[in-house]
Amino acid sequence: MVRLRGRSGDRSSRRPSGWRARGRWDEDRPRRTGAAGRPGRAAALRQVLSGRSVAGQVFVLNIAIVVLLVAAAAVSLLLQVRRDSTADARHRSLAVASSFANSPGVRESLSAPDPTAVLQPRAEAVRKATGVDFVVVLNPEGIRYTHPKPDRIGKHFVGDIAPALAGRTVTEEVNGTLGRLVQAIAPVEAPDGRVVGMVSAGITTKNVGGATERQLPLVLIAAGVGLVLATAGTALVSRRLLRQTHGLGPNEMTRMYEHHDAVLHAVREGVLIVGGEGRLLLANDEARRLLDLPDDAEGRHVRGLGLPGDIAGLLESGRAATDEVHLVRERLLAVSQRSTGARGGPPGSVATLRDSTELRALSGRAETARERLDMLYDAGVGIGTSLDVTRTAEELARLAVPRFADYSTVDLYDSVLEGGRPESVTPLRRTARSGVTDSGGDVPLYPVGRQIRFVDVSPQGESLRTGRAVLEPRLDLAPGWHEQDAERAARVVEYGVHSLITVPLRAGSLMLGVVSFWRSRNPEPFDTDDLALAEELVARAAVSIDNARRYTREHSMAVALQRSLLPRSLPEQNALDIAYRYLPAQAGVGGDWFDVLPLSGARVALVVGDVVGHGLHAAATMGRLRTAVHNFSALDLPPDELLGLLDELVARIDQQENGDPAGAPVTGATCLYAVYDPVAGTCEVARAGHPPPVVVGPDGVVDFPEVPAGVPLGVGGLPFETAELRLAAGSRLVLYTDGLLEDREHDIDAGLARVRRALEESGDSPEETCRAILDAQLPKRPTDDIALLVARTRVLGADRVAEWGVPSDPAAVAEVRSRVTRRLTEWGLDELAFATELILSELVTNAIRYGGETVHVRVVRDTSLICEVFDSSSTSPHLRYAAMTDEGGRGLFLVAQLAERWGTRYTPAGKVIWAEQPLP
Repeated sequence: MVRLRGRSGDRSSRRPSGWRARGRWDEDRPRRTGAAGRPGRAAALRQVLSGRSVAGQVFVLNIAIVVLLVAAAAVSLLLQVRRDSTADARHRSLAVASSFANSPGVRESLSAPDPTAVLQPRAEAVRKATGVDFVVVLNPEGIRYTHPKPDRIGKHFVGDIAPALAGRTVTEEVNGTLGRLVQAIAPVEAPDGRVVGMVSAGITTKNVGGATERQLPLVLIAAGVGLVLATAGTALVSRRLLRQTHGLGPNEMTRMYEHHDAVLHAVREGVLIVGGEGRLLLANDEARRLLDLPDDAEGRHVRGLGLPGDIAGLLESGRAATDEVHLVRERLLAVSQRSTGARGGPPGSVATLRDSTELRALSGRAETARERLDMLYDAGVGIGTSLDVTRTAEELARLAVPRFADYSTVDLYDSVLEGGRPESVTPLRRTARSGVTDSGGDVPLYPVGRQIRFVDVSPQGESLRTGRAVLEPRLDLAPGWHEQDAERAARVVEYGVHSLITVPLRAGSLMLGVVSFWRSRNPEPFDTDDLALAEELVARAAVSIDNARRYTREHSMAVALQRSLLPRSLPEQNALDIAYRYLPAQAGVGGDWFDVLPLSGARVALVVGDVVGHGLHAAATMGRLRTAVHNFSALDLPPDELLGLLDELVARIDQQENGDPAGAPVTGATCLYAVYDPVAGTCEVARAGHPPPVVVGPDGVVDFPEVPAGVPLGVGGLPFETAELRLAAGSRLVLYTDGLLEDREHDIDAGLARVRRALEESGDSPEETCRAILDAQLPKRPTDDIALLVARTRVLGADRVAEWGVPSDPAAVAEVRSRVTRRLTEWGLDELAFATELILSELVTNAIRYGGETVHVRVVRDTSLICEVFDSSSTSPHLRYAAMTDEGGRGLFLVAQLAERWGTRYTPAGKVIWAEQPLP
């Protein structure tokens, strides 16, 4: 007999016992098998019928299913036969009734003196010939003329004759005089369509079911044959299943055991089976190799195999273990052990052994690689979270400590911190430093903010000069580093820093600075693998630092542009006491702006606007709109008309930018324009998609006046509306942009509520109001620009305003001059009397001559002396040069020469020509 060999090529000493076991199985086999080596037919049949085996259970289940299917088929067939019989009875009854009703002589017989004598024989003949149970002829009242039973003639018919009387043929099932039956009723119609009688033919249910009963034996025979065939087929399948599961022959069993042995002795894991008394029952080839077992190990106690005490104790105890590591003859073995008696098996345990010596070394290297990949991943998500150069450098320094280095420093050129291009001739500045102890505060390295100029022979200088990383595994033996600062270098080494890596911080061709990694607590010096990791880490950080540098440059340019476009200082005026705040967004410069524009008649225009977006384009667009508002305000237009012109301008800008591929249209702009008149104490407001103003009365009551919203600028198609607010002296008018109200956590309604609370608790002055609003509303990192304008109103009293109505008579000009002279004397402005008389004379004369019947004069003493002449004409005068021979045309020229400024503004009732003179 050929025996299997183990992996070493030697014959296994365990084989005889295995073959003896197979021999005993073969000796037992003839007692339960037939001559052919298969189960006997009688034994197989008993096993199938017993139902204890899988084959028996399958046989019983299949028989039950077949019986149910045959029964269902038989019932279905019987129901089908019965249904077909009933349908046949209906059709036959209908055919007989219709044929008899339409047969010749039936209609004439109904009108005979004795219809029964004529129709009864014919009806019976038809009944017997067709096989129906009755043929009944009726008159229209339902009285029978014929019937198989003569005693029923002359009585009322049982059934629904209404459809037949209506000329329709109908079939129905009723309980008639013959029992339950299926009948058809057909009308007998006269030539004119009138129903003169009816014919009913039918078959009783008993006769209908008789067909079913006649076919029942055939159905049962077919069901029995099907059951027998199905049972035979199921028995064959079950017998085959029994043979495949329980009738394995000797050859199959031999191959099964051979495969078992081959697998057991070919696996790369050691397998040990230990009995309940601690004796080794089986050890495969791999277990013998790993434990260096003797040839006669099987059958001996595990304590006598020369194994280390810990693993021998584990095998003897039989306790469960999973991947316990034990040192056996310079091998690290991972041992797993399970009990064999947990589910009723024999007492003992099975142990598997794996050599994890090389795996542990590989696992250590893999763990190191994983940690480095994790750090690179963290660098990708943790460095560059903001577009701030200093913060990005600090993120790089913190990431490397303590996972890679004990201390790390980042040195950048000053121009990089400001957003410019680096200049190698300038010194570097220590931008970030991090360490294992208080961010490196106690290590004698250069502090943050210190300017450093590295010498060329130092590691940092060499990295900056060559653009390559430098590894110094031992700092005490690095002469170049000591030449940088010998005293500080000695203190650093004395502190315990022993290894250094310097990596240039490069973004393309730009050298931004240098990063240094230091080790002190970790006794292992940096190696080439660490150098590669440092280069990869710094390369990723360099991209983020360069992006932050570029953003800083663009942000600085945008801020500079925006600052240059915003008002540097507020103009001089006496109508309003004004305070303002402008705060650019942290993420980028936006397009918010505000303006205070003095107008004629001591009036002041307040403007607040917002261009959607950030960056240079938004700032430039804001400058264009602000300039346009300046120009339009010089026309002294009402707020709604000014916004209309501004809306047309934005629409034209969008058209021009859409036609230019390199241009960018205005994606949205809002504006609020308010004109305050200190003489009347009124404020006219119009807004284009902008948040509404807030009014705080002198008593501290906060109000949000109703001002029509209007559409944003550039939408077009809809007019703007002006609302007039009456403001008492000391009222505060608060204008703002949406950046003050909206943020990612709250909506505009919550922002308005916070503004209301802040205004209710703020002081009376505009400065205190601005401070209170920003303290309540300003987020930590504003995502949008904030423009805030607070104006406290003043009202010019009657002692500073003089008004007169002027009759439409040239002679009234003299009276105007005398009144003005007296009022100027009261104001102590006698020096301006002559010029003022001349200005008013010319303006009033022109108004009387060309301006209509209503003329009104007003003189206001403010920062200047203002003379205004109101008339009802909408014609504007023009300044011109008069020829030597012209008799007129010099009036406005004289006014322009005597006044500092003059102009025209229109009102709903006409126009106003005004002139201003500086006060002495």
